[in-house]
Amino acid sequence: MERSDIERIFEAYFEKFKKTEGDRSAWSAFWTEMTPDGVLEINLTKCPKGTTFKIFVDKKKVAEAAGWENYFPTMETIAAQHPGLYDVDKIFNDMEFMI
Repeated sequence: MERSDIERIFEAYFEKFKKTEGDRSAWSAFWTEMTPDGVLEINLTKCPKGTTFKIFVDKKKVAEAAGWENYFPTMETIAAQHPGLYDVDKIFNDMEFMI
């Protein structure tokens, strides 16, 4: 799947499912993917500082990426460290189905 498609899908998902972090200056939405290899959670947060992705594997925070330009290399690293956990096509096709 192309990076532009991933960004478009996740941004649309964010707009549909975002929740405030309390003071309405920060908003977040997350995607949880359960696989036989573990549980992956991707949290997209937008605030005045910008866009941040927090990545959790089996409920443990394993990475954080600031902006889309850092999201893709970070997820390549996660995929290498946790084989079978980050299936780009499955995750973003499922996410697109939800929107």
